[in-house]
Amino acid sequence: MNKITILLLLLMTPFLSVGQERLVDQGNREYENYSFSTAQDIYQHVLDKGYVSADLLQKLGDTYYFNADYAKSAELYGRLISEFPEEADPGHYFRYAQALKSIEDYRGAEAAMEQFYALTGRDTSGTSPEAPRDYMEEIRANSGRYELETFEHNTEHLEFAPSFYGDDLLFSSDKDTGNLARYRHTWNARDFMDLYRVQTDSNSLETVSKLEGINSRWHESTSALSPDGGTLYFTRNNYKNGKIATDPDGYVRLKIYRAHLKDSLWTDIEELSINSDSYSVAHPALSADGKTLYFASDMPGTSGLSDIFKVSIKEDGSLGTPENLGPKVNTPSRETFPFVSSDSILYFASDGLPGLGGLDIFATKLAQLPFKGRVLNVGSPVNTPMDDFTYIMDGASRKGYFASNREGGQGGDDIYGFTELEPLVFECVQEITGTVRDKITNEVLPGATVRVIDEDNQEVTSTITDAEGNYQLSLDCDQGNFVRASRQGYIPSEEFLPPSDGKPQIIDFYLEPETISAGFGDDLAKLLQVSTIYFDFDKYDIRPDAEVQLQKVIAALEKYPSLKIKANSHTDSRGPDAYNLWLSQKRAESTVNYMISKGIAPERLRYEGYGETQLVNECDDGVRCSAADHELNRRSEFIIFE
Repeated sequence: MNKITILLLLLMTPFLSVGQERLVDQGNREYENYSFSTAQDIYQHVLDKGYVSADLLQKLGDTYYFNADYAKSAELYGRLISEFPEEADPGHYFRYAQALKSIEDYRGAEAAMEQFYALTGRDTSGTSPEAPRDYMEEIRANSGRYELETFEHNTEHLEFAPSFYGDDLLFSSDKDTGNLARYRHTWNARDFMDLYRVQTDSNSLETVSKLEGINSRWHESTSALSPDGGTLYFTRNNYKNGKIATDPDGYVRLKIYRAHLKDSLWTDIEELSINSDSYSVAHPALSADGKTLYFASDMPGTSGLSDIFKVSIKEDGSLGTPENLGPKVNTPSRETFPFVSSDSILYFASDGLPGLGGLDIFATKLAQLPFKGRVLNVGSPVNTPMDDFTYIMDGASRKGYFASNREGGQGGDDIYGFTELEPLVFECVQEITGTVRDKITNEVLPGATVRVIDEDNQEVTSTITDAEGNYQLSLDCDQGNFVRASRQGYIPSEEFLPPSDGKPQIIDFYLEPETISAGFGDDLAKLLQVSTIYFDFDKYDIRPDAEVQLQKVIAALEKYPSLKIKANSHTDSRGPDAYNLWLSQKRAESTVNYMISKGIAPERLRYEGYGETQLVNECDDGVRCSAADHELNRRSEFIIFE
């Protein structure tokens, strides 16, 4: 089969990151009232002394971030990611990116966001979904919404490409001629295509007639009528001076033409300025207001075999610059046959998006570019394992037509009518509930604010916890969101939710008090979030990980000169009781001596060993326990005595 013949067939075949980051809302006075000075001073002092951990960098970075000191938070988050990459969570990559944007380091912010996307399972290439979705379940959920109807004008020939023509219908068929090759999976000899007009309220075959003034000796197909009925856009083979025209490789390309209605006759046929002899432009569709033309093409800028583009139609009829609809719609495969309903929903055919097989019909709400909407498979019975394409629908009546080469038809392609019984739901709404509590006392916190923050750091919605500390809100689950809880006197806390399937989720927050009133007998850990320091089995020397925690204690003693503490040390149950009592005393002594060596006055410190008398778990004598469980008992704690 020669190149010219093959290209003739393409008529019926689908073609083979924000500027300056807005700073944390300075108008949000609730955040301005928060002061992290106590924790911030202590953590910064520890860091300045050269003691560092992932936990320290995370918490200190957060104190600066939530106070809008983005330069300092960027420095700390940068250290966290560089020195402890395995311990940095997605939220800190995101905050790092926002902080970098605020200091106009856009290149660094972009790199941080790429890491954020990688950690959260996002795909920025545009060739796959942003989040794991059960597509077959999604297709099943969208199925059963149509009632199919017989189109009485199908024949043993090809019928496809229905389009609204006032109260009538246009479609393309090869019913009157004889030799066109049809591309699906094989080539078959068929006739040339013409546009036909039919009265949709009649079943009489006599009402079907060729559209006068448009058809030629070549192919005419997919058409779109302007809202005023005065202009018809349609697809035709490229030809010049009555002869087929080819590109430099010998292929016949497709072009979009338009005709104007004068005295009830279509005349003044002209090809569009976006056409080319080097690539195909085909399958026109118009927006409801007639000001935007949608089409399929393999022009430069196409990401796949064919993409869907749009172009503005100016008042004088001239066209703007074509725009690709982007990776949410277009894939490395074929996207073609667009249609725009009166309610601004784009329908198109694709074999690159997840479907039932062959070409499936998909739908999405139109929006400004870059396009970010949800793309949905319309489900069965419209879609099948075969090719389903050229979908149109009247937005008012919810009736429409499409073509398919499914089994049971009369010809290779047949047209089917339908009524949509239930509309698609494009919005993915996820219900989030939970309780906000005090991290130390576990008491519920009524009046706490819970906000949804999008990936551009913009507040989407918010709510206030009730008398029981409970909240409920909804968010868009097609995008990533941060859920942030805050209350005056507490350090804000947040959770990142990646794009999801919309299943309800419970997120409880435990807020750390900004300041804590400490007195005799209180555990210093409650004030500083100091982790318990642990010892190796049968040893009393200070481990490197314990040094970081001890430096927090030392920093607190330096910040508050009147503070005095007692180190209580313990052992696990292994070994004789008397030996364990001696070992705990040595651990307590070692703990205090370390702090004295760092400049703390001895009179401000006490210590006592308790042996194995105060176990934190069930690992008593004769009880089999893991090494990790035993370690929990080999500890030192810090109690305020003055």
